[in-house]
Amino acid sequence: MTTVLIADDQPMQRFGSRMLLESQDDMTIVGEAANGNEAVGLVARHRPDVVLMDIRMPGLDGIEATRRIIASGAGTRILIVTTFDLDEYAYDGLRAGASGFLVKDALPEELLAGIRAVAAGDAVVAPTLTRRLLDAYVHHLPATPGAPAAADPRITALTEREREILTVIGQGWSNSEIAARLHLAESTVKTHVTRILAKTGARDRVQAVILAYDTRLVTPM
Repeated sequence: MTTVLIADDQPMQRFGSRMLLESQDDMTIVGEAANGNEAVGLVARHRPDVVLMDIRMPGLDGIEATRRIIASGAGTRILIVTTFDLDEYAYDGLRAGASGFLVKDALPEELLAGIRAVAAGDAVVAPTLTRRLLDAYVHHLPATPGAPAAADPRITALTEREREILTVIGQGWSNSEIAARLHLAESTVKTHVTRILAKTGARDRVQAVILAYDTRLVTPM
């Protein structure tokens, strides 16, 4: 059973999400929050598996709430759900530790699949937004080059093959694409990805992409 907390300042949005989730046999709602402070408090109390987190809320917004929840070590995963598919703060939410990003006009089955994927430890970003989110993210990188990847301890811990795979993950390749292009079994790719996440401390694939950009394994085009 996946436990879910809904954090949104719009009562109708919370109602709609609750009705959808209550129709599922494998999900249960442990609480609702109308702002970030309430979300942080309810996560500390109930330790849900997943939080559906709106970005723009009064008081403490969804980004700072995400940051505090991740820092608390609760193990809760955050799925950002927002009205704005070009929200300038979306990349901040992912940087703060969210495991996914969907827009509120996503189909019900897409939202449910997103919750299940995030709860299982995968990353979720609406396909139409992936490229735009990365573009928004790289525009916020410092104009001057950062430390070379070779000097970053998260990168030096990787084998040559793991570093190669992290680079193409940063370029947006899926496991099946990596397997085909690098002539590997997909099960081998999954093993490499698991080891990369463990060695670098990245929580999921989204965080691995951000790491690839941060360390300049991948650079803006």
